[in-house]
Amino acid sequence: MTTITKTLQATFAPPTAHKQSKLDDLLKTYRGGLQEAFDAGVSTMSAVSDIVTPYDLPYQAKAALCNYVPKLRKTYNAKELDDGHPIRLTNQAATFDHSDERDYEFTWWVPRPGRGTNFWIPLRINPEQEDLWHDLVSEDAKAGEIRLQKHRKNWVLHVTVEYPVEEPATEGTTTHIGLDIGETALITGCALKDGSPTDPFVCSGSKAKQLRKEMHTTLKRLQERDASEWRIDDRFSHYQNALTDIVEKASRQAVEYARQFENPVLVMEDLTHIRERLDYGKYMNRRLHSWAFARLQGRIEDKATEAGIPVEYVNPTHTSQMCHSCHRIGRRDFQAEFRCPNDDCHVSTFQADINASANIARRIDPWGESVPLDKTERDDSPRDGRGCDTATTHREKSAPAQMTLTAYEESEPSASDD
Repeated sequence: MTTITKTLQATFAPPTAHKQSKLDDLLKTYRGGLQEAFDAGVSTMSAVSDIVTPYDLPYQAKAALCNYVPKLRKTYNAKELDDGHPIRLTNQAATFDHSDERDYEFTWWVPRPGRGTNFWIPLRINPEQEDLWHDLVSEDAKAGEIRLQKHRKNWVLHVTVEYPVEEPATEGTTTHIGLDIGETALITGCALKDGSPTDPFVCSGSKAKQLRKEMHTTLKRLQERDASEWRIDDRFSHYQNALTDIVEKASRQAVEYARQFENPVLVMEDLTHIRERLDYGKYMNRRLHSWAFARLQGRIEDKATEAGIPVEYVNPTHTSQMCHSCHRIGRRDFQAEFRCPNDDCHVSTFQADINASANIARRIDPWGESVPLDKTERDDSPRDGRGCDTATTHREKSAPAQMTLTAYEESEPSASDD
């Protein structure tokens, strides 16, 4: 048996005006405490506690802030806070109930400060996750961090859960497959065989990119014209459903790509805190923040688990900047082109996203956790996103064939879109 971590998602049923007011007040107070603690530059849990204690917040939120704020600067090197930060709560807030006699069978006991102030809120769950919600209620699955996010008028609840599953059999040769999640190329996959990039797969992100741009423009124009709320919400739901459809198809194609290899293991970057790490300017950050990287990764993991394919996560540091062959830090003069600076390396130029996915696949192997040779500081890349001390470099057994830009053509996967 092995333990898998997954994030459950649910949307609140429309709350009453009184409950809506309480939720808005909770969000405003939480973000106020988070901003003050962040601006103070505190780096210890006790220092955060001194700041947030006076705030009218439930203890589960204060405890989460004490744990989260020190990481923002020390671990994630955040320069500023994103305006849309969710409410974070510890697993002590994981009180759920189920009854098949209700219209909305699952409910959450929303924590509030003080005694007798908590209230139940009905949940609209993802039907594909219903079994895990039952396990959460019966405590067969262990709850982790809880995040509550407001999207326009909708409240979305994310609950991290851990649950045991049978470990997939991996007899024989294991094929590591790196998946790079991006904007221009939604998913870029690359399998490694004897250290060589093999049969890459690319799922274009052009349609999703166009939809996000169209959604932003349409909603902005409707707001400028003082359009009715129901019309704005209707268009927002339309675009969200279209993007969800893209996520479902792309995740299915990625898993089908992996199934063609012997004993596949999917490897993805740990993008848990991507919002804090992004710093490409206000316009680009807005575009990237609007794309649900975590949602796409989550659906890939869901489908991979159903197919019996293990999924691992690795540190994303330098995956797009490092040459997959000699491991030196190179450059990207163009978005789709990686250039290696090492004259002795057989790689001169390479398709950038495939180079990144090959690095991601290598990083799950302790021998693949190499240190960039042109860096003065060692930055070991952990196997699963947490610290480890494997910093040994390893010579590749065979030199992979170079994939030049002229030889590579973006191809749609063979999977059906039905």
